[in-house]
Amino acid sequence: MLPKLKVKDVMSQTVITVPPTEDVVFAFEKLMKHKISSLPVVDDNEKLVGIVTATDLGHNLILDKYELGTTVGEVMVDQVIHVSPEDDLTTAVGKMHEYGSDEGIINQLIVLDDHELVGIVSDGDIIRSIKI
Repeated sequence: MLPKLKVKDVMSQTVITVPPTEDVVFAFEKLMKHKISSLPVVDDNEKLVGIVTATDLGHNLILDKYELGTTVGEVMVDQVIHVSPEDDLTTAVGKMHEYGSDEGIINQLIVLDDHELVGIVSDGDIIRSIKI
């Protein structure tokens, strides 16, 4: 059973983001450099407009599906599943499962507080919070 912790208790508050104008190659390099699996996409006002994942970018780069100069804004997912910092971990895990693909779960959720990006919570963050 999940501990009675809230998302804010386990989320990372340091969020590496990317603008929609970023080239997909540079976005993928940023993901690899920081050893993270997704990048929230934010506009000039730091408003969340989408998300890109290492899996999607890497897969499509390997298959050479992008034309030279393809930007993050052209390939991002704009329907971003998110949680509130006040949500409990059961809610976060439920969303990870509910909105995941047939093959699995969403590995990370954006944390929004009153429409402002305040963090990101991963499946690893939640697993580390469980004390055996």
